[in-house]
Amino acid sequence: MTILTWLRRLRHRFVDKWRTSLQVRVLGSIFTASAVVMLILGLGMLTVFTQQLVDQKIDIANSEIDRARAIVEEQVASSGASTSVQQRVNSARAALASLGTGGGGEVTASYDPVVLANNDELITSPEGYRIPERLRYFVSQDQVSYQFATIDQGGGDSFNALIIGTPTESDIPNLQVYLVLSMENDEASLALMRGLLSAALLIVVVLLVGIAWLATQQVTAPVRSASRIAERFAQGKLRERMVVDGEDEMARLAMSFNAMAESLSAQINQLEEYGNLQRQFTSDVSHELRTPLTTVRMAADLIADNEEELSPAARRASELMTRELDRFESLLSDLLEISRHDAGMADLATTRHDVRGSVDAALAQVSHLAGELGVRLDVEMPEEPVMITGDPRRIERVVRNLVANAIDHAKGHPVEIRLGADAEAIAITVTDHGVGLKPGQEELVFNRFWRADPSRVRHSGGTGLGLAISREDAILHGGTLEAAGTPGIGSVFRLVIPRTPKASYRRSPLPLEAPEKEWVEEK
Repeated sequence: MTILTWLRRLRHRFVDKWRTSLQVRVLGSIFTASAVVMLILGLGMLTVFTQQLVDQKIDIANSEIDRARAIVEEQVASSGASTSVQQRVNSARAALASLGTGGGGEVTASYDPVVLANNDELITSPEGYRIPERLRYFVSQDQVSYQFATIDQGGGDSFNALIIGTPTESDIPNLQVYLVLSMENDEASLALMRGLLSAALLIVVVLLVGIAWLATQQVTAPVRSASRIAERFAQGKLRERMVVDGEDEMARLAMSFNAMAESLSAQINQLEEYGNLQRQFTSDVSHELRTPLTTVRMAADLIADNEEELSPAARRASELMTRELDRFESLLSDLLEISRHDAGMADLATTRHDVRGSVDAALAQVSHLAGELGVRLDVEMPEEPVMITGDPRRIERVVRNLVANAIDHAKGHPVEIRLGADAEAIAITVTDHGVGLKPGQEELVFNRFWRADPSRVRHSGGTGLGLAISREDAILHGGTLEAAGTPGIGSVFRLVIPRTPKASYRRSPLPLEAPEKEWVEEK
């Protein structure tokens, strides 16, 4: 693994921690803020210390240059005019050198003297120091001047120094005196100061982060505990509780959390018991009604077989009884089916089959209803087989419920049935151009016994459970059943089923697009 990959992974981990951990964000903020503050304070202190060193060095240089000028003038005057100029200059520099190295009593600063005369015709200096031209210009203008420069000693060695120069009053023309004061000791002091400040700032930042970690740990630890317990509580472990320690705010939070958990646990248990009783009641009632319904069905069939002997009124009553018995049987079947889904007892009888057969079988069962209401069924399916592994009976029931519901709400307009497929899933859409769906009704349509308009007659004789059972059948396959619509224009239902039950798929082969324009009959 390369360093770049390692750094990228480290960055991703840090970003994840920053996004998911409150403690990391607090510590990061404190570290950043304290580091910036300490850096500003350190730079300020270092600037002040550096300025004090420079000012002190300049003060020493000013006092030493005055003494050096006096010594040179005195030495040049006492040497006599009979001595050569070079000897007099060398004698003056020797006197300065003995003073700068401690030979002249108390030493206030160490320096190297440079004496120039006659525009460099007579020069005496150690190691051939070169005085900067700009500094020499100001000194030639009768000004005491100084400049920080780098002194090259030859052989690649150099050092930083403060050079101060002054003109003199003597019988030697253009006699100038310079003192070269090394800054090495001052730079060493400054480096020591920088090191001490850096160490101090690092220690302070680390201590601040450590203190902040200890402080935030007291807050985030109970929060993490509450989060873990809440997750386990959501997974069904209703006995999970927080530990109450002390009497502070966190302890009160734990007590409040535990009280809430107790209340929720009691209500969940109560709802589970009620749901179990309700499912058991529905199942028992459905089974118990089977026997009397069978008896009534046999009597109704006997009466219907002899309808020629009945009066018109009795014949009409027989027809109504037979129709309602059909609806009653359908309702019992749906109730038994929904109770099996509620109890988790519904299973798939999977086979490898062509889903087009299930669609054709469903259309055959509702074609008579479409004919009675004058609704045209427009079917669009692939010409080649669409093979899936699933329960053909449940798929057929879903398509039948969707098409019957569309015919009920189509207002005589055509109903469009489309089948699409890809490598992962198949999709079936049923679109009508009728009353449509209002915003928010896309999920309500799958509620049991829900009706958008209670006064509307179900031409198909539906029980109100068809769409609810259809969604359960889709979920049982690992698919989805969705709806969309536009009020007064129409609605669309889309069934998506993976080619293998419970398999994953990335997208639907057909889009879920609600009708946007009213149906206009083509002439």
